[in-house]
Amino acid sequence: MLIFAGILFIVIGLLNIVNPNFAWYLKEGWKVDGESEPSETYVALTKIGGVIAVVMGIFVFFTGVFS
Repeated sequence: MLIFAGILFIVIGLLNIVNPNFAWYLKEGWKVDGESEPSETYVALTKIGGVIAVVMGIFVFFTGVFS
């Protein structure tokens, strides 16, 4: 189970690093009529969160492998 959770964290983290706008469109973008984009601060914080998620995912994955 920990291996699956680790992989899930890694995938979500990589998605946030590669395409941070995707999370914004899922959460807020559908509420807005017309053209709108997330702020630079939101994008930066989403990327930082992605890095943290990848690090956590690697830790959880290896915890599951070696336990």
